[in-house]
Amino acid sequence: MDLQLNNKVILVTGGANGIGAAIVRLAAEEGAIPVIVDRDTEATQALEASLRNTGRKACAIALDLSSPDNCAKAVRETLRLCGRLDVLVNNAGGNDRVGLEEGSPSEFVASLERNLLHCYNMAHFALPALKQSQGSIVNIGSKTAFTGQTGTSGYVAAKGALQALTREWAADLLKYGIRVNAVVPAEVLTSGYQRWLKTFPDPEQKIESILDRIPLGRRMTTPEEIAAMVVFLISGRAGHITGQHVFVDGGYVHLDRAITHKEHT
Repeated sequence: MDLQLNNKVILVTGGANGIGAAIVRLAAEEGAIPVIVDRDTEATQALEASLRNTGRKACAIALDLSSPDNCAKAVRETLRLCGRLDVLVNNAGGNDRVGLEEGSPSEFVASLERNLLHCYNMAHFALPALKQSQGSIVNIGSKTAFTGQTGTSGYVAAKGALQALTREWAADLLKYGIRVNAVVPAEVLTSGYQRWLKTFPDPEQKIESILDRIPLGRRMTTPEEIAAMVVFLISGRAGHITGQHVFVDGGYVHLDRAITHKEHT
């Protein structure tokens, strides 16, 4: 299937690792030009080099998106390097465990800065270029906004707001033909997730308890499976899809997580 992505410029925030890197690699495989925007300078440059070494096109912009100025700079640099912008993927962020009881008002605001405000800023500064290309936006959400998690008020608030903004922007940008969708992961086995597992006294027991809540296959979602949905949604084949929250989670959110493994065998 031709996804009609050849030479399309795809800016991916948090694009150097995990889900972001998987999106970058798959977009490049489909002939797009991914722009890797990430504060991890070494990983950003390494991913760009690895793609170029295989004959793919890619650009790297090492920036921390915590300030509006840097968000504006990321868009300016993309346009300078590539001459256009077709897609924004708001992926950067991370579950930071800023809870209601354990956190503080200042930590809560800082969590919103890490996980939400840059998404608005990036979309705001990218909009003129996206209007010109009649492009699209994909926001990477989280199941925590729908299920709750405990102990992570900041992250959940940010992701809940991002789900709402997906619908708001989809409605607001209809007049420009710009599509806006969200992909919602649940449990994705990234390197960051593996580090989190190691914080528990018994990581193996912890992951077994998580797998028992994933109805389809009792396994984690892979970053590549998230990337496949993102790349489809930004493609010409998804030209009439907008304002959607697409769950790529093995049924975690909407199927009965109380079903035992034996009932599926």
